[in-house]
Amino acid sequence: MAQLHDDGLDLAPGVTFLVGENGSGKSTVLEGIAMAFGFPAEGGSRNGGVSTRRSESPLGEWLKLERGLVAPKWGFFLRAETMHGYYSYLEALPDSPDRDFHEMSHGESFLALLDRKIDSPGFFCLDEPEAALSFSSTLHYLGQLDTLAKAGAQIVCATHSPVLASLPGATILELGEWGIRESEWDDLEIVQHWRSFLDAPGRYLRHIVD
Repeated sequence: MAQLHDDGLDLAPGVTFLVGENGSGKSTVLEGIAMAFGFPAEGGSRNGGVSTRRSESPLGEWLKLERGLVAPKWGFFLRAETMHGYYSYLEALPDSPDRDFHEMSHGESFLALLDRKIDSPGFFCLDEPEAALSFSSTLHYLGQLDTLAKAGAQIVCATHSPVLASLPGATILELGEWGIRESEWDDLEIVQHWRSFLDAPGRYLRHIVD
């Protein structure tokens, strides 16, 4: 937070991934950016969303976004843990075409949301969208993000997924005790940990299970 306050943060065109351990601040930074843009704290578009229990930090009130003359006004904030409430909000709207989200599986609803709400050039903040997705669905999601970026969208995504973070051409910002630093995919701690675990799970499991 101190680095963000002192130096600001330049977001590159296309896709920017925020990666880091739980508690590193990536979701807090993403949430602050989303709120500064005008998105509801619990997710949705600037046209509306749902609010239940206030839990967000005041970071969004302190941030000032500097946007280009042709910066998009349309966008969407996907916050994985609050999407159930957003689906209920959509279901309650008169003549809503989106009343079927609750009827889908968790993963199906995330993919449908991508197709319906995150489907055109705009500004999109995505908080751990892989939470609901299988491996193959994550690959599909990655392809959709690439298509959006090439069409002119700007996307900021907080993720724990080395699959999503592998998107060619994306900017990767790694958050940790060092602050915020730009990293290459091969150098990410999450990539190194997953490679090591998949190569020899026993090295990890012997410290966890009997």
